[in-house]
Amino acid sequence: MEKIIDETKQGESLVLEFKPENTKKLFIESYGCAMNFSDSEIVASILSSNGYNTTQILEEADLVLVNTCSIRDKAEQTIRKRLEKYNAVKRVNTKMKVGVLGCMAERLKSQFLEEEKIVDLVVGPDAYKDLPNLLAEVEEGRDAINVILSKEETYGDISPVRLNSNGVSAFVSITRGCDNMCTFCVVPFTRGRERSREPQSIMKEIQDLWDKGFKEITLLGQNVDSYLWYGGGLKKDFVNSSEMQKATAVDFDQLLKMVALGFPKMRIRFSTSNPQDMHESVLHVIAKHSNICNHIHLPVQSGSNRILKEMNRLHSREQYMTLIDKINSIIPDCSITQDLIAGFPTETEEDHQDTLSLMEYVKYSFGYMYAYSERPGTLAERKMEDDVPEPTKLRRLQEIVDLQREHSAMRTQEFVGKTVEVLVEKASKRSENDWSGRNSQNIVVVFPKEDYKIGDFVNVKITRCTSGTLIGEAVGLSEMN
Repeated sequence: MEKIIDETKQGESLVLEFKPENTKKLFIESYGCAMNFSDSEIVASILSSNGYNTTQILEEADLVLVNTCSIRDKAEQTIRKRLEKYNAVKRVNTKMKVGVLGCMAERLKSQFLEEEKIVDLVVGPDAYKDLPNLLAEVEEGRDAINVILSKEETYGDISPVRLNSNGVSAFVSITRGCDNMCTFCVVPFTRGRERSREPQSIMKEIQDLWDKGFKEITLLGQNVDSYLWYGGGLKKDFVNSSEMQKATAVDFDQLLKMVALGFPKMRIRFSTSNPQDMHESVLHVIAKHSNICNHIHLPVQSGSNRILKEMNRLHSREQYMTLIDKINSIIPDCSITQDLIAGFPTETEEDHQDTLSLMEYVKYSFGYMYAYSERPGTLAERKMEDDVPEPTKLRRLQEIVDLQREHSAMRTQEFVGKTVEVLVEKASKRSENDWSGRNSQNIVVVFPKEDYKIGDFVNVKITRCTSGTLIGEAVGLSEMN
């Protein structure tokens, strides 16, 4: 996986508050998307109520869980190596139990238990509330598995424990699953159908975060723009719902407005958007409310209409460009970021050049770029030959990455001489004398600590930059404090 900016901490072990009454120790690692990290907080909360404190020391754990990703083959291989590590420790600590959570659990199901004999329990993304029952089965010497996908589960009644939190920013899940059957993607098979969380439970969770001193939340879902609450159930059932339910339904732009007005001193982000579902009304909400960040992650995957059709992406190149034009018109200082796949089946040089030309049109701030890897069970795997040679994929990927570096450098250079508002999140990796945070456009900003502290909103004048980082000097606290 190639990235210009890494926004997640892959393989990070997670720790929460110590409860003296808990007697067992949980070691949990998360890989993949932000939703997996959010789900790990739900799992930790459930197990905290069932006698487990978390630990960062693998060797002392009673239970080891790995929350997995199936989006790329490389991610799965990384997790298999971690399982080998766990089992080496397990041979010494014989009381230890090992479990697999998340998308690999759903996709591979009984293979881990029956064929490979490397784990004790396998739990899919919709079955985390069943963990106490499954652990009881394991304690009785039986393997345990629950990967049943739900049409209703949103975990809206679970208060997530903020793991390894900086006390400043947090994820708030608003939807689960996906109805967009892109031919390359396993998410609809591993996370099920799209369903939205009741808005008042979302507001309650954000209120709890605000009360605890958090300053920024990210509304999270596989496709946040499809958020639609009308009383529960799958989105497809909305067409058959009563007129009263339709009249009182809450869609994404309404939810976004509700959060912005309810928490005017809290900064709001959201991810991820699907171009076909992003409506102009959302853009106007962003433009109207200064506490909603001017950053939209808008995966395009390819710049070729032919490849977009092969991917079952329900937008064209031209429709995407029109949406980009609207964003630039309504939110002039909005940063736009991308996902791109190089070497999708049947991709030609002409298709690849279409992708490069689309990048030139948009000039993304940063992005996530991948060489296509065939995922078992997807339509692309079943119906299409993976016919682009690996060297060609890698060469095209490198051309995409190189062009993105140019555009990222151009975008950061645009901020030099300007003053931006930064939420202080942590000490800089390069110097303990500097703070690190992000501006509204989700670009990392580094500046001298002085008397500022984590959680402050600070106005910073940018004096120089790299392709991924802005560097400057603080000029005072912002009005958001």
